[in-house]
Amino acid sequence: MANQIRPIVIKKITRRSVHHGGQWKIAYADFVTAMMAFFLLMWLLSTSSKAELQGISEYFQTPLNIMPSRGDGTHDGTSIIQGGGQDLTQQKGRLKKYNPEADTKPLNLKAAQAELERLDKRRLEDLKDRLERLIESNATMRQFRKQLLVDITTEGLRIQIVDDRNRPMFALARAELEPHTRDILQKLGDVLNEMPNKVSLSGHTDATPYASGEKHYSNWELSADRANASRRELVAGGMSEQKIMRVVGLSSAALFDKDDPINPINRRISIIVMSKKAAAALDKEGSETKKIKSGTVVNSQTLRLADSG
Repeated sequence: MANQIRPIVIKKITRRSVHHGGQWKIAYADFVTAMMAFFLLMWLLSTSSKAELQGISEYFQTPLNIMPSRGDGTHDGTSIIQGGGQDLTQQKGRLKKYNPEADTKPLNLKAAQAELERLDKRRLEDLKDRLERLIESNATMRQFRKQLLVDITTEGLRIQIVDDRNRPMFALARAELEPHTRDILQKLGDVLNEMPNKVSLSGHTDATPYASGEKHYSNWELSADRANASRRELVAGGMSEQKIMRVVGLSSAALFDKDDPINPINRRISIIVMSKKAAAALDKEGSETKKIKSGTVVNSQTLRLADSG
């Protein structure tokens, strides 16, 4: 039995590989979370008002002395543990009241208004350049470019279509537009509709009176009818009728050539792309007139009218 040969037992142990590379994912997730919290904090600070930022600063200077009161009002804002830093809410022994108007920096309205006017003027100058290019590129308008006057005034961009002895815009002593005048106004209406500004139209005549007299129909009616006819052509060209703020006839009261009242250049249609300031002033004038008619406003002008009546 002692010499009996024991069988040889061979044990094969299969080692399984264990991956230990997943720990970096946890670290990376913690890093991304921290970065997200950091950017969220930066965003909150950038959108906070001056008063809120001051409150946050005061909290970190005295985190234990400055504590919110309870709903029952029993907490006095003190703690048995002394906090550090200077309490900026205390001033001469009294609690400083929060004043949002004092903490908020007042807006510089004059600077903002000046910036809006600058941008408005820039748009009008760009429109002037575009109209000048349109006149040169269009065959009909280029033919009459000497009768198209474009300039910038205190009211806005002014486009004047003046008459010529050989190329009148209207039929003689009538409000009927010539075919080339219709084309010009319709092309202008398409361009002006792209601007947000309001538009004002005025009709002008020369000082030549009617041979039959001006009792029933005068240059005043003629200038108003011509301005209204021009308005219809602008609308037909694509301009919104809501953009038109004023249509007036001025007869020969505002001559282009004051030295020669019967000069054909005095017969013209003036289109003004109004600046924001001029449109606001005209709108205010209309509102005041409406109040006067309704009897809600009484001023010296109203009283003079009442006395003269």
